[in-house]
Amino acid sequence: MDLKKRALFLSYFTVLYNIFEGIVSIVAGLLAGSIALVGFGADSFVESLSGGVMIWRFSSGDKLSKEEEEKIERGAEKFVAITFFVLGAYVLFESVKKLILHEVPQISVLGFIITILSLIIMPVLYLAKNKTGKQLKSKSLIADSKETLACCYLSASVLIGLILNALFHWWWADSVVGLFIVYFLVKEGIEAWNGGCECEDED
Repeated sequence: MDLKKRALFLSYFTVLYNIFEGIVSIVAGLLAGSIALVGFGADSFVESLSGGVMIWRFSSGDKLSKEEEEKIERGAEKFVAITFFVLGAYVLFESVKKLILHEVPQISVLGFIITILSLIIMPVLYLAKNKTGKQLKSKSLIADSKETLACCYLSASVLIGLILNALFHWWWADSVVGLFIVYFLVKEGIEAWNGGCECEDED
């Protein structure tokens, strides 16, 4: 398969899977009262926006001038950054509220399934995007692959919180994981707002 076609395929898969992951995680989170799952799902939707930028790059980027391309991408990056900050504020509020009010989340079988599935799919997707990005010498695709790797860590954190709550009834673990997700969202938001160090002079 042509490298750019492979990059486009991987980007489409990233967007579609993240939308699926986001819907399932948010539904599972709302049903179980888990802010960690809701935050994880919300992050998946934001990641799908980033994947959309990659689709745009590898499908229509060549039709635009370098200046037009950079202007549109910066606008998209700032939109994604604002979304990260808004989600971060929401997850922070809900996590603190649940800790103060001692709100105990229910065990979520659906949450276990989606986080385990993500831990299987995301590492494979990361390796494929990272390899393709290096072959294309595309810094943007390499940076996007690192976001996918970060999702692996996020999936593991949410799964650990679910396990601690299910096995030891550590109800507060869900909110603590939620606070970790806040850190991740703010960090990603700052990087997106600043344009990211990995996304210059690419393609």
